Amino acid sequence: MFNLEKLVRKHILTLKPYSSARDEYSGNEGIFIDANENPYHSVGNLDFNRYPDPYQKELKKEIAEIKNVAANQIFLGNGSDEIIDYITRTFCEPYQDNILIMPPTFAMYKVNALINTVEVKEAPLDQNFQMDEKKVHELIDENTKVVYVCTPNNPTGNNLAYQAIINILESDYNGIVVIDEAYLEFSGRDSFTSMLDKYPNMIVLQTFSKAWGMAGLRLGMGFASSEIIHMLNKIKPPYNLSQLTQETALKALSQKEQMTKMVEDMIIERKFLEEEFAKLSVVEKIYPSDTNFILVRVSNPNKVFTTLLNKLIIVRNQSHVAQCEGCLRITAGTREENIALIETLQELS
Repeated sequence: MFNLEKLVRKHILTLKPYSSARDEYSGNEGIFIDANENPYHSVGNLDFNRYPDPYQKELKKEIAEIKNVAANQIFLGNGSDEIIDYITRTFCEPYQDNILIMPPTFAMYKVNALINTVEVKEAPLDQNFQMDEKKVHELIDENTKVVYVCTPNNPTGNNLAYQAIINILESDYNGIVVIDEAYLEFSGRDSFTSMLDKYPNMIVLQTFSKAWGMAGLRLGMGFASSEIIHMLNKIKPPYNLSQLTQETALKALSQKEQMTKMVEDMIIERKFLEEEFAKLSVVEKIYPSDTNFILVRVSNPNKVFTTLLNKLIIVRNQSHVAQCEGCLRITAGTREENIALIETLQELS
């Protein structure tokens, strides 16, 4: 039986969070002389002299409607990286607890754990980049506080088997299962957010960086039970999202059809690249993708990477990553950009 209070670090349970001026008064009307703000607006005739809503209520209301979740099941962070950090600091005791990851996967899970002096256990994906369920369950112990599942997975690009994820959620594991859906919109799969009420130990991560085209804004979304969200709110800085971020995201949410069109275009371009890669002798293998990028194995990857770089075509060399030896990760660009890439690869072929 999942028990959140037993899982959360004891000092976080008893922590009294910082109380900001906007915690004590959240209204929009009045003479605001409580927060030591500048009353003369902002330099450059801007309007950012007041502190932003610390709980992003208006933004969460819009996200809740689009994602079909309750507003109190949403946590917003300065990118998903911030949320990952808060998950570690909420649940993992340094030098005692561990997390479990399934490499090759998003490197930030491991980096963040190591920054926080938390042990990292690894259950590598199999040769088809699918979960090794036996290995996962063997490695989980009483100190495994968080299991990370990235689907679609980065850098491999594929969805992990749905049933394998369900098997973790329905096992006797009582820690947190984080399902990272950064590339969900490209995958053709429904979000695990529809199961928040069924699995109280699940946290789902999504982002504005990919499908919404707002990587520079730095806005990540975490979805979980209201009890988990409450714990994350206890340790976050009072104003972790700027007013500009909140206003920009609200504007984007009102134009969801543009996001849908961009996703469709990126999938078209990904399929175009897959077709063109298949014609090139320098490309040895094209891995199936449910994202906006493709992992490809090439002959002499360092030479290919350097040749592309010299033409100012920048891809990601994954040759140093276990199980991705000889591989490049290539994001689908515009048609013009993709043609330039293919023409350079044709010269190499």
